[in-house]
Amino acid sequence: MKNLFQASRVLLLDMASTLLFLAVYLLTGSILLAVALGMALGVGQIAWELVRRRPVEALQWLSLLIILVSGSATFFTNDPVFVMLKPTVIYVVVGIVMLKRGWMNRYLPPIAQATVPDLGITFGYVWAGLMFFSAALNIALALTLDAATWAAVKSAWAIGSKLALFGIQYAVMKSTGIRRARAMMAAT
Repeated sequence: MKNLFQASRVLLLDMASTLLFLAVYLLTGSILLAVALGMALGVGQIAWELVRRRPVEALQWLSLLIILVSGSATFFTNDPVFVMLKPTVIYVVVGIVMLKRGWMNRYLPPIAQATVPDLGITFGYVWAGLMFFSAALNIALALTLDAATWAAVKSAWAIGSKLALFGIQYAVMKSTGIRRARAMMAAT
């Protein structure tokens, strides 16, 4: 379980700037203030890691670069769509990484590695699919919704879809693992 939380750390940290953007925008109505604070949070997250002398992963640097580029484009154009499209890039990059066969198996407990490694591979691809779908959905939402509605829907989707898939994956892997373990015990 600890490894699962570590694996989702980058996505959760990336959501922090979106949630801050939403909160500030809803409270103030100022796109520029919301973007500026989101950019500051992104810089602050990297600075915090550096101060703690912890390595900054490539995806964190990429996320910061995207935050700074999309935020700057929003400042110059006064158009929030640039910031709203930022998660699309993150979703695509994470989805590509998740296409690596078996990436999820290292996060499974030993009993699951012994009984359902094939499902770890399958769900690894399902998670990649969720990332690509989320990227496409974000483009559609960013191009059709106002910033406040986009941020609310995006945040709800980001959290809800991942919790739902995690629950489905857990239930399928647990029930299949139990069934296979019992079958192996009966065969011996």
